[in-house]
Amino acid sequence: MSLIGRIIVILFAFCVASMVGGTIIIFSILFPELSAMDTGIVNPDAINVLIGFGFIFFSGFALIPALIVVVITETFNIRAVLAYALGGAVVGLACYLGLIPYDTTTMTFDGIVRRHLEVMTGAGIIAGLIYWVIAGRNAGRWKQPRRLPPQPDATAKP
Repeated sequence: MSLIGRIIVILFAFCVASMVGGTIIIFSILFPELSAMDTGIVNPDAINVLIGFGFIFFSGFALIPALIVVVITETFNIRAVLAYALGGAVVGLACYLGLIPYDTTTMTFDGIVRRHLEVMTGAGIIAGLIYWVIAGRNAGRWKQPRRLPPQPDATAKP
């Protein structure tokens, strides 16, 4: 696969992983009561709008940390699923901590909500696994030369 083709696959995988991560965040944080299973059906138009905003939110904040993970895995040919799950967890954690105010005098984050931290980290893990399914399994293969199958010898006697 050429480098241009690989970049297209990486961008597609990032978009799909961002969509899944954003959907998880939207449903976990904005609709925690849906887990009760006794509520009525939610308006599908509202859900579509919220999923769109979740995608924009997650992909916008996750772009730089995810790009760092992608560059590392492509450079070192890392194809292990655990590496992408841990990378997704770090990206989700970085996205959440990027939204929380940091107090430089006490060197602490102010206002961390544990449930939100867990949701963002979990969404990052799932997004990392989705990315691995689409693009991570073939990380670094574009650098390897193509192997041609052996050709039958034309001078050999049958």
